[in-house]
Amino acid sequence: MKPDYKEIGRRIAERRRSLGLKQAEVEERADLGCKYLSSIERGISIPSTEVIMRLAIALDTTPDAFLVGAVKIEDQERWRTVAQRLRTLSPRQLNLAEELIDIAARQDMD
Repeated sequence: MKPDYKEIGRRIAERRRSLGLKQAEVEERADLGCKYLSSIERGISIPSTEVIMRLAIALDTTPDAFLVGAVKIEDQERWRTVAQRLRTLSPRQLNLAEELIDIAARQDMD
């Protein structure tokens, strides 16, 4: 199953609007380039795992709120901890982490 980037962008935009934030404010909080959030919200740009994590922190939610439309409040602190750890990784380490996340996401855990 491929991610629906238009839907992910819609969820990000919805969360941003619900907090009353402008795109530029969120870009600053998430350390994103100018107009990058706009293209993510429209489904034009495909955000990396790191960008999704940074947006989740900036918008005070969890990445799964954007990826699958569900917020796991009980795991919110755990998501923040993971996001903070990802921010300290080197580019090579971050690539490895993203590959591991992709592998884990493909596993049928039911």
